[in-house]
Amino acid sequence: MKKSNFYVNPDDKESSEKRVNRFKKWFTRSRVGQIVKDSRYRKDRVTKREIRIAAMFREKYREAKEKSKFYS
Repeated sequence: MKKSNFYVNPDDKESSEKRVNRFKKWFTRSRVGQIVKDSRYRKDRVTKREIRIAAMFREKYREAKEKSKFYS
């Protein structure tokens, strides 16, 4: 990703608050902040074992959620 300042061009008769909101919307949709956060610290690669364990936990939570839907 190229390092540069991010900005939005002001529209005619646009308030500064509206411009800030437009910038925030653009920033979150472009996922620039998430990319910067993710690259902040070095992370080890996820192993196949960790992926499998995480999937098993997700499945347990999904089953519990489905049961609670019908028995609540």
